[in-house]
Amino acid sequence: MRHGKKVNHLGRTNSHRKAMLSNMATSLILHKRITTTLAKAKALRVYVEPLITKSKSDTTHSRRTVFSYLKDKDAVSILFREVAEKVANRPGGYTRIIKLENRLGDNAEVAIIELVDYNTVYGADAAPAAKKTTRRRGGSGKAKTADAAPAEEAVVVEETPKAETTEETPAAETPAATDKEENAEKGE
Repeated sequence: MRHGKKVNHLGRTNSHRKAMLSNMATSLILHKRITTTLAKAKALRVYVEPLITKSKSDTTHSRRTVFSYLKDKDAVSILFREVAEKVANRPGGYTRIIKLENRLGDNAEVAIIELVDYNTVYGADAAPAAKKTTRRRGGSGKAKTADAAPAEEAVVVEETPKAETTEETPAAETPAATDKEENAEKGE
């Protein structure tokens, strides 16, 4: 049973795990997206999201606290200058984990972890999706009548100018009589 097991130790000592997560968090802040295993990505999310929340208040105390976790001046300055500005009105959920195919060598589950506000594919910068249409035959009559009305008008407009002139053959004439007339016209 996993009672009380809140931390995934990732098969490392505590000092190794903290150093690895610090390096991964620094890389995530600098590059905005990194590829790693799924377990490390989940551990990194728990590690880096409180730091991003801390960066929303730009005080000396919060900078020193974040620096004690990251140990990189450039990453701390980028975090407080750029990242905090982008996530200022977001209430949490600053990272996204996208699963990829398993790694070829050891079949490990691989994932991309990225900062949500820096992705242009899923963000507000992406083009709005086209309205989804249903493929059902029945349904509400609103959409059906709106589409059908212009089509009926087009048919009426097309039929109006056409004048059908058909000559009917009198019932008294027989096929033999029409053959005689055709032969007479040909000069036979």
